[in-house]
Amino acid sequence: MRIAVIDESASRASVIHEGLAQLDGCEVFVITERHGLLARVQEFAPDVVLIDLGNPSRDVLEEYFAVSRALSRPIAMFVDESDEETIGASIDAGVSVYVVDGLAASRIRPVLDLAVRRFGAFARLQADLDEAKGKLAERETIDAAKRILMNSRGLSEPEAYAELRRKAMQSSRRIADIAEALVTAHDLMGEGE
Repeated sequence: MRIAVIDESASRASVIHEGLAQLDGCEVFVITERHGLLARVQEFAPDVVLIDLGNPSRDVLEEYFAVSRALSRPIAMFVDESDEETIGASIDAGVSVYVVDGLAASRIRPVLDLAVRRFGAFARLQADLDEAKGKLAERETIDAAKRILMNSRGLSEPEAYAELRRKAMQSSRRIADIAEALVTAHDLMGEGE
């Protein structure tokens, strides 16, 4: 596992490094300055990112949140103190685990595991949502194609669907693909206005 540790304080970074020492087969990359942060993190291509900010200003937090939004990785963030607005912003930025006043070597492994699991759970939910949206969009396209066939050929809804299905089977394509082609052709002919 490749882990990026981002911490401007070398002593605090050593606490995280100590907590990671118990992990076998772990490659740790420590970044101690903010300049060019995103590019450096992406260059290392970590599996997990651990960020320790101590007591950051709003500007510093926003900078790290921008990095978090750009990465599609499990991220655990350690801060000394926080408020509800900052916690909400961290969640919106894609931080998997936000730990307030809890930087200790013994806590690094459980926090790391939690970040990976939460990221995986969120990724699965996002994939399910994307799949559901795709199916809904396909259903809407099929319904639009059925309406076109019903209006142009005077077919009933079951007959329009049967026609789409027949054409899909003839051409070895999905019904949604046939429906999309029909809707697109209909729109290009100017009949969809």
